[in-house]
Amino acid sequence: MEEGYFGGEEGSEEESDERRDLFRYVTADNAVEYLAIMDQFTQTLLTDLSAAEVSEVLTKRGIILSPEDAETRCASLVRWKNLMPSARDPRVPTVAALRYARARFQVTRLGGTVHREVTKVLQMRDGAREVARELLGSMAALLTKILHQAHHPRAIDAEALAADVTTVFTNQAYFADSIRDFYAYLSSVLVRYDLAGEEYASFKGLLLEYVHLIDTDVSRHSPAVLKCLEDLRPVLDHVLNALDSLPGLASADGAPVERLPGRQHSDWADLLAWYSGGDGGVSGPAQLRTAAESALGQLLTNARRMLTPGGTGGARRSDLMHLASLFAQASVEEAHRGFAAAFGAYPARHVSFGPDEADPRDTASTSWWDAGPVDVPVSLRERGDRTARGRTSRVPDPGMDIARLQEEAAQELAGRRTAGAELAAAGVLDGAHLTPAARDLLLELVSMALSKGLSPSEAVRVDDVDLNVAVVVAESDTDSVIRSDDGDTTFLCLALNAATAEGDAPGESTADEDADDAGTDGQPPSVAGGAQ
Repeated sequence: MEEGYFGGEEGSEEESDERRDLFRYVTADNAVEYLAIMDQFTQTLLTDLSAAEVSEVLTKRGIILSPEDAETRCASLVRWKNLMPSARDPRVPTVAALRYARARFQVTRLGGTVHREVTKVLQMRDGAREVARELLGSMAALLTKILHQAHHPRAIDAEALAADVTTVFTNQAYFADSIRDFYAYLSSVLVRYDLAGEEYASFKGLLLEYVHLIDTDVSRHSPAVLKCLEDLRPVLDHVLNALDSLPGLASADGAPVERLPGRQHSDWADLLAWYSGGDGGVSGPAQLRTAAESALGQLLTNARRMLTPGGTGGARRSDLMHLASLFAQASVEEAHRGFAAAFGAYPARHVSFGPDEADPRDTASTSWWDAGPVDVPVSLRERGDRTARGRTSRVPDPGMDIARLQEEAAQELAGRRTAGAELAAAGVLDGAHLTPAARDLLLELVSMALSKGLSPSEAVRVDDVDLNVAVVVAESDTDSVIRSDDGDTTFLCLALNAATAEGDAPGESTADEDADDAGTDGQPPSVAGGAQ
């Protein structure tokens, strides 16, 4: 496709989906069986097997797979374009075997390529891979030979030239792959925070010696390679014409053939751009030097971390491994207690700072959701470093905090007094409409009354002198309903009455007022009414 892999040409979306299907067998269910089947088809050239033969070969390897299941697996691989049906006529000893021998399969080109790469990845180790740095000198020598033949087009040996060109591009691809793998390994090790001790020392030797060796070879040979490529550009047509004169591969259906590298102008342009940087880009040797400097900088950062007196010191890997072994041997309950003790994972609660507490109402029972934030020093929050830096800060003036707390307390007291006045003015509370603040105050007073205990013959009165409100609670055959903007509150089998703390509550009089009434008219006082 001329316009890219994913777009620009009709059918490219479907083709990309088919290419992705080639990898399905690696992660599909029964992936072990699929991998074993693909191994059989890629072991030799032009392998042609039936489902029965696949089942027989896998049984010898210890993978029990019936012919029916083998045919199902092969059919899935055909659907994913890893295999294709074979057109060969089956030769079977019996008629019964014809059922499984009729369908024969071969590996496709893309299916074989994918399986070779998958097998390579599965067998690859996680350690470092050596860089093929010796190929740079060989490439410089081969490019010199190619340049010499290009300057004498009539004496070109096309076969030798083709071998040199193919070797140059193959060496370049292998060198670039090994460089990428090596620096990927470096980055995976450098990001480890637990790199310390003997492991750090060995890795430091690897980085300082081997990376320096690679950089030296690249600095020595890359100018020679670049010079040959620049000198070859004016006479490149002689090289390509000689290569085109050799017998090549042509597709029977007219489809484009994937040629060997070095047979097109674009291949040489890409190779030159890798060493020169192209149109404002960064060359490969410059990228190698930048990567080496970055790796050395990260190595120095790790060394600085280990040597800093106020830092975290060496790695905690051994401690964590010891803790992991304890977890492996502990029961579930012991593991929970050990985790809480090792990592401080206790229930979240607010710890009071005593007299230095900004808001004394934040106690140990205060939720973190409602408590004020705690200031954490920048060095501890960002670097985990408890070392004090800079000058000692001035003692803060608590005057503004005291004024703020006094203002908040005054506002809270004023709101409660307003709620108390509203509650005292309501009188009989059944069916009364109260604000949420007055309703909440009523709930507090009723709770205090109920804590004193109720009896059928006597009501309970609770006075709040500070708020100048009193509530009388008595048992009743009916319920009392208090209405508010945020909902209704129902008190089951209770009669509620409210009054001011100094005055009479409905249904009850004080002893002092009875005495005053008796002294005024000489008659015994009368009870206004019983508790409802």
